[in-house]
Amino acid sequence: MASITKQKPSPLDKPLSKGKAEVNIATFALLFSEMVQYCQNRVYSVSELQTKLSEMGQHVGSHLLDLLFVREQGYKRETKLLKMLLFIKTNFWKTLYGKEADRLEHSNDDERTYYIIETEHLVNKFISVPKDKAKLNCAAFTAGIIEAVLNGANFPCKVTAHWHKGTTFMIEFDESVIARDKMVEGR
Repeated sequence: MASITKQKPSPLDKPLSKGKAEVNIATFALLFSEMVQYCQNRVYSVSELQTKLSEMGQHVGSHLLDLLFVREQGYKRETKLLKMLLFIKTNFWKTLYGKEADRLEHSNDDERTYYIIETEHLVNKFISVPKDKAKLNCAAFTAGIIEAVLNGANFPCKVTAHWHKGTTFMIEFDESVIARDKMVEGR
């Protein structure tokens, strides 16, 4: 009689955690620091470094979007702008950082601009920025993740990270997103 052996499930087949940190923060800090140094050795300016980090984040974000919407049962694709932004602030942020983002705000001056504000963002927590690179915000990596998720969910935008109230992610949506949202809500 042949014995039946159970195969251990692949990590890719397991559901994502629900906000539980599975990676040691020291390990994450070391890995992220190496990513920053890798990018820094291949660029000549702070803006190029932030662009490189954003590109790395976009690669991660495009894969996370698929994982969240395809594998997780409780998530569904949002079609309304505000609901998608709330999804990013809550569920998506919990998946990445184990907690919700601190705030989501809408610009008073421009209806296309929103802000996600994190007073002490994890990727900046363990980075010591040299004086000659004082404008460097390593949260450009997270900005790239957010941008890829929103673009992949059919909310075309540009996301940048800024030093304001801690770390502020400025999300500027295309006009088409605002027009579609107004049409969906019947405004």
